[in-house]
Amino acid sequence: MDRCRDDYPVRLMCRCLRVSPSGYYECRGRRPGIRSQENERLSERIQALHGQSDGVMGSPRIWKDLRYEGETCGRHRVARLMRLLNLRGIPQKRRIRRALPGQRPQGIQNHLDRDFTAAAPNTKWATDITYVRTQEGWLYLCVVIDLYSGSVVGWSMSANQDRHMVIQAVLMALWQKPTQDAVILHSDRGCQFTSCEYQRFLTGHNLVCSMSAVGSCADNAAVDGFFGFLKRERVYRRQYQNRAEARTDIFDYIERFHNLRMKRKMQVRKAMT
Repeated sequence: MDRCRDDYPVRLMCRCLRVSPSGYYECRGRRPGIRSQENERLSERIQALHGQSDGVMGSPRIWKDLRYEGETCGRHRVARLMRLLNLRGIPQKRRIRRALPGQRPQGIQNHLDRDFTAAAPNTKWATDITYVRTQEGWLYLCVVIDLYSGSVVGWSMSANQDRHMVIQAVLMALWQKPTQDAVILHSDRGCQFTSCEYQRFLTGHNLVCSMSAVGSCADNAAVDGFFGFLKRERVYRRQYQNRAEARTDIFDYIERFHNLRMKRKMQVRKAMT
């Protein structure tokens, strides 16, 4: 009715819409309620978080970030406000991967048993390899994730998928570890992880090897989840001309987006305890 006031009389529009003129004028002069003000404040914060993620985070992850900041809103409320703001994340593509499992070295067990929580930093790590398509060829990425914070503590990239790339990623994680205490390092049964050189390297650096069961991709879900976010939020939105361009972009995602986000979450978690 406000948009059409210049074209039609108010009383005529009220009569057509079966609204009393006094009720219309009262509604126009009424201040927004507490709920409306809260929704407006939440909408501003949702827009800020969505923009900081480069437009890739959907309502579940934005809701989790809001909860970390101390908000008490529900997930469905965040989803409704995002629909009103015409904001949406990037959905995950469903893919089925079939690969032949490697032979687990003798004496190696699955120490994690799908328990991806840790009571302290540098007690449980998980590692895996993924690949990124470029116009120059495949670029392989290996990461080591600390299950306490979710941060990537070690990573390496190479044009060749071999055990040396894996060892470089683990070495980077070791350089950042302040103590020499033992750490459980979980992986799947890829040939890079079952190789004798990799196993000797772990033994020499006080790392306890843990490996997934046969055909159980969920046994390393923590790293697979990170790779899913990386590809959905960054890799699938780019067309890399060469490996150097892909390296730079992946470095930016790991160090300037993912790890900073995990660091903020840890700061909020410590402040709440």
